[in-house]
Amino acid sequence: MLTDWRNHFLRQADYQLWANQVLFDSLARLQPEALHTDAGLFFRSIHRTVDHMLVVLRLWAARLRGEDLPVDLHSVAEPQWGDLKHTLQHELRQFRHWLAQQPDSAFERTVRYTRTGGEVHHSSASDILTHLMTHFAHHRGQVSAAATRLGAPAAEMDFIYFVRDMERAAREAQRQRQEQQQQ
Repeated sequence: MLTDWRNHFLRQADYQLWANQVLFDSLARLQPEALHTDAGLFFRSIHRTVDHMLVVLRLWAARLRGEDLPVDLHSVAEPQWGDLKHTLQHELRQFRHWLAQQPDSAFERTVRYTRTGGEVHHSSASDILTHLMTHFAHHRGQVSAAATRLGAPAAEMDFIYFVRDMERAAREAQRQRQEQQQQ
């Protein structure tokens, strides 16, 4: 069975954008200082964890493009929360656009990259993309758990909620087209 990797990962990128926004909407209910307090996460705060998501996106996107991007996983790349949210979503949209332009063969190819510790590795592009997409979900889950402990509403970010939301939007668009045709 052949997998249509391009469409699979485009849908996954759409889901990541949607789920990030659902999380950001939930986090907006917190006091701003709560985003920077030690919430018991691996990267301590909500802000630093979301910042890590941005840094990892940049790192894997560069590797997939065949570029070497030095990163500092211990520094904050985007210190302002509003800028961080915007930049993560913007760069994820750009990455999605890049994925859409790739030939089918790009998803099957082997990517050679050097890990931050200097080790050379080889992975299929589809495995790297799967890792990136699940990495986002992993950290969103951590942030969501910390946020609910801090008083934010629980964010419903499961993939099936995305699917249902997209189906609902498609039905609404169809209804609007029908109404316009009747006028």
